[in-house]
Amino acid sequence: MVTSAYAIEYVRGFQGQNQRGSKHPYRERRFLNDDDQRSGSLMLSACCKHYTAYDLEKWGGHTRYDFDAKVTKQDMEDTYQPPFKSCIVQGRASCLMCSYNRVNGIPACADRDLLHKARKDWGFKGYITSDCDAVATIFENNNFTKTKEEAVAVALKAGTDINCGTYMLRHMKSAIDQGKVLEEDIDRALFNLFSVLLQLGLFDGNPARCQFGNLGSQNVCSSEHKTLALEAAMQGIVLLKNNQKFLPWNKNDVSSVAIIGPMANTTNIGGDYTGFSCNPESILQGLKNYVKDTFYAAGCQDVPCNSTAGIPEALSIAKEAEYVIVVAGLDLSQETEDLDRYSLLLPGHQMALIRAVASVSKKPVVLVLTGGGPVDVSFAEGDQQIASIIWIGYPGETGGKALSQILFGEYNPGGRLPMTWYPESFTSIPMTDMSMRADPSRGYPGRTYRFYTGERVYGFGHGLSYTNFNYKILSAPERLSLSGQVKGKSRRYILQGGGNGLDYVHVDDVAYCDSLRFYMQISIINNGDIDGSQVVLLFSQVPKSFTGAPEKQIVGFDRVHALAYRSVETSILVDPCEHLSIVNEQGRKILPLGDHTLMVEDLKHTLSIEA
Repeated sequence: MVTSAYAIEYVRGFQGQNQRGSKHPYRERRFLNDDDQRSGSLMLSACCKHYTAYDLEKWGGHTRYDFDAKVTKQDMEDTYQPPFKSCIVQGRASCLMCSYNRVNGIPACADRDLLHKARKDWGFKGYITSDCDAVATIFENNNFTKTKEEAVAVALKAGTDINCGTYMLRHMKSAIDQGKVLEEDIDRALFNLFSVLLQLGLFDGNPARCQFGNLGSQNVCSSEHKTLALEAAMQGIVLLKNNQKFLPWNKNDVSSVAIIGPMANTTNIGGDYTGFSCNPESILQGLKNYVKDTFYAAGCQDVPCNSTAGIPEALSIAKEAEYVIVVAGLDLSQETEDLDRYSLLLPGHQMALIRAVASVSKKPVVLVLTGGGPVDVSFAEGDQQIASIIWIGYPGETGGKALSQILFGEYNPGGRLPMTWYPESFTSIPMTDMSMRADPSRGYPGRTYRFYTGERVYGFGHGLSYTNFNYKILSAPERLSLSGQVKGKSRRYILQGGGNGLDYVHVDDVAYCDSLRFYMQISIINNGDIDGSQVVLLFSQVPKSFTGAPEKQIVGFDRVHALAYRSVETSILVDPCEHLSIVNEQGRKILPLGDHTLMVEDLKHTLSIEA
């Protein structure tokens, strides 16, 4: 659901469709029938990628070019496909990119059923492109066809309209000559392509005269955009640990700081495919703006940290400074395209560096973690000499300033982890296993917060604040009736008494899902003396054990800001057909009857759904 929400906002923002409407377009507009957004001008064409079950880059002798993702109908419908559906249905994306990998034996770009599902079931009206050279891999890596001509033909006929790469360019003519591709196949692909090109205004004369034709670098580094970059960085930073309220610091009381680590003095703190930054600032530079006596040592030559030669210098400044910050974690040498990690531990000697510094510092240290993926920092969570842990991800050009504002209390952190942080033992699970659900019979703990049953370093949604928040549920229904709304087989079962008792109805058999929707109103009370923002997370649980049911699943989220000792209210839309349903083993969405549980922090609300 979180991935879906971001996909919708990214696409609408890129394509210029978020210029009007709600402040919270995902939360309040995702169910609106805004078919008018399919037509008219596009700022650019945004592409949903990589379709689908693309979860492996290079691991254990497998590569993304030849990997066959074995996915059950249940996992496909409730995990792998929903973000793409949202990207297309609510986001109105004009492009879909098929992936390198095979899905249950068929290369994604050659899978007619897969590609046509987007058009037939989700109403996709744009063009489908291959990932770069994914048409080539159909023949070259997957040996799915006997010839190159067959590879381009099967991709085109399956619904791949354009090839990122040169395979179609080089082999389409001979495929036509051999009768493997017909003129009508070409026409269909051209229609899909040119429909989007027309919306982009590429045939409206001089491009510089169109609405977006004069946009350039001068439009990027505006004060408005720099402010937005800073706000985004600060909102995304997550406070993982803060023993005895060690943070925030009062800058008037901090005489000196030692900052140590391979990521402390670099402006390269953006993720993969990062654009050109305006005025990038390192974490060290950001800190120097707050503390005059700031000392720096790398400790490790780089993020892989294959040598301990720099540790003595780091220990030297750590002993002298009043406060110590260690910046460790990941960069693109550890996680990037065509590269999978084999360990969840910090790279090389980073752990040894952190422990050594913490053991000699005058006061407990602050550990700052970079990177886009989870790391097992159990050692730091349990070390009293490491008072605070902050995850900054890849904060971009304003990362140094954002972190400094949080350290010195000018901004109260409110970010939440968007993924589960697993322990190192999780790496015993093969990356090739695409199953989401736990299977105790083979020692498989499952994946993601929805199905994982093992130990966690930090859970999905974990995040602390400098203040304390309490919650109160203001309004939510206690029961919903499906009487008169059920059709098809589900209705026949109800009329017949349901045999041994009807435990669920098929969502497809619920006639008016819209009428079941409601807003759950929640009050958030700031009980501390510091203003702060809080991300409200609403989860649901099904009433009893259904085969493969999630442990819990997120229904919605919202960020609110509450002044010290004041309260603020929010409302989160609940669509029972969408948020309280699960997917059965046949890949069908079902709505369990009985008592569902809605949860926000430690509060629980029971909602009974009756037939």
